[in-house]
Amino acid sequence: MKKISIIIVALIIFGCSEDYLERSSLTDLSETSFWQNESDALLGINGIYDALQDRVLYSGNLNGATGLPQHGSFGDETFNRYKFEGAGRYVEGNVDPSTGYFQNLWRSLYSGIGRANAALEKIPEIPKENISEESRDILLGQAKFLRALFYYHLAVYFEEAPLVLKVQTLDEAYVKKNTFEDIANQVILDLEEAIEVLPPSYPDDQYGYATKAAAQGILARFHLYNGNYQEAADLTLEIMGAGYSLEEDYATLFTMEGENSNEIIFSVRFFQDPATGNGETFSATFQGIPKVNEQPMPNAVNDYYCIDGLPIDESPLFDPKNEKENRDPRLSASVFFEGDIFNFDLNRPFKGNTNTGYGKRKYIRTRASADGTINTNGPGSQDFIVLRYADILLMRAEALTELGQLGEVPSLINQVRQRVGMPTVEEVEGTGLTQDALMDIVRHERRIELMFEGLRFYDLKRWGEMEEAYQRIIADNVPAYNPNYRGQKSTTFPIPLSELDANTNLTQNPAWQ
Repeated sequence: MKKISIIIVALIIFGCSEDYLERSSLTDLSETSFWQNESDALLGINGIYDALQDRVLYSGNLNGATGLPQHGSFGDETFNRYKFEGAGRYVEGNVDPSTGYFQNLWRSLYSGIGRANAALEKIPEIPKENISEESRDILLGQAKFLRALFYYHLAVYFEEAPLVLKVQTLDEAYVKKNTFEDIANQVILDLEEAIEVLPPSYPDDQYGYATKAAAQGILARFHLYNGNYQEAADLTLEIMGAGYSLEEDYATLFTMEGENSNEIIFSVRFFQDPATGNGETFSATFQGIPKVNEQPMPNAVNDYYCIDGLPIDESPLFDPKNEKENRDPRLSASVFFEGDIFNFDLNRPFKGNTNTGYGKRKYIRTRASADGTINTNGPGSQDFIVLRYADILLMRAEALTELGQLGEVPSLINQVRQRVGMPTVEEVEGTGLTQDALMDIVRHERRIELMFEGLRFYDLKRWGEMEEAYQRIIADNVPAYNPNYRGQKSTTFPIPLSELDANTNLTQNPAWQ
C-alpha cells in the first residue's frame, strides 16, 4: 500500500523551521490564503502529523538526537553509548537544564501543539459550503488527538509546563507554567472529545490517521499512568470489541511487511523520499556493527524466560554458553547475539563487540531495499508503532489486577504468550494466584512484549520502580557506563534553560530548582 507522504505538505504550510518557541507565527499563511476549504483543512492536519516525524520525537536517529523509539535508554532497557544524544548522560546524572536534548524535545512538542492549535482555531471558521460537517468533526477530532499526544509526553517527562490552547501572538507568548493536573485534565478532555467524533477506520488510502480506538487507547494508557484503573479497564474492554487481533508472527510486526497488521491501532507513518532524504532513522544501523548507540542491557536480555516459561536461573533448559537457545521467541526477534548475521547485504555477523555484548534487532533493518532506495544506515520508511493490540490486553490485565478483579487476568496474559508459543499462566505459575503474584507476572510480560518500543520509562515511573531499575543497570557493570540515581531528577526532565531565559514568567520544575 502506498504511504501518505505528509512531509512536503507540512513544509509548505508551516515552513521547515523548528523554532516555534522563538515566537514566530505558525499561521501567517493561514490568515491570508489558507484554511479556506476541506482540502486546506486536510493539509493542515497532515502538518500536525508531520511534527510526530521529528528526529527527537518518533523518527529517532542513528547518530544524533535520541528519539522516543530510543527512550528505553532512559531506563534499564538499553545503553545509549553515544551519551551526547541525551539518554546516556541523563542516566549518569551529567545533565542540567542547559542540556540540548531537553530543549530539542520541548520545542518539538510545542511545535506540534502550535500546529494543532492553529487547526482547532481555523477549521471551525471554514465556510460550511466548503467542508462537510462530518469531515470538519473528524479533522477537529484528529487535531485534538494529536494535541493530547504531545501534551501526554510533556506531562510524563516534564510534568509541569505551559498549557497553551490557542495560537499565540507575541504579547501572549510569555506565559507561566501550569501544573501536572492542569495538563492531565486537558489531555483527558481532548481525548474524550476526539473519541466522540473519530471514526473506527478510514479508507485504505487514508490508513494511518487517528481512529476512535487510537484515542481510546492513548486515553487508557494515560488513565493507567494516573492510577485511574476503572477508566483504563473500561476503555480497553471497548477496544477489545473493535475488531483488532494479534499478528500471527511477532517479528513481522516490526518490519515494513507488518505495517498494515490488524494488531496496529496507531503508528507514526514514514515515507523515505530519495530526492529530499526525508525518512525515519530509528531503524537504521551501522554497516560494521549493530546500532551501537542503543545496546540491549544484560538485565533486559536475562529477563526473557526459557520456552518452559521459567526464568533462566530456574530453567534446566538454559545454557549460558548458548544464551538464545530454548528462550522465549521474542528474544531472538529483538536481540542480536554474537554470530548472528545483522547485515545480510554484506553477510556480516555480529562479533559481540558492543559494550553490553548484545545488539538491538527489533525494528532494525538488516538489508537494503530491493530497489536500492533504502540502505541499512540511511533514512528509511519503517513505521513506528505507538499503540498496538497486545498493549491493550496488557493494560487491561494491569488495570484489573490493580482493581483486585483477577479472574480475567490470566486469559489476557495467555493471549500474548500463546501468540509466540509460550506456556500459559496456569501451566507455569498455577491457579489461584494472589494479586501481588499476578501483578509481578503482568509487569514482566509487559517488559518482554514491549521491549525496545519506547515505553519503559513510562512504565518504570508510574510503577515507582526507577530506583530499582538503576540498581539493575549498575549490577550489569557495563564498561564505560556509570549510572547515578538522583531521585526525582531521574524521573523528570527540567524545563530547558533557554526557555527560562527567554520567558521570565516561567519557573523551573521543583526537582530541578
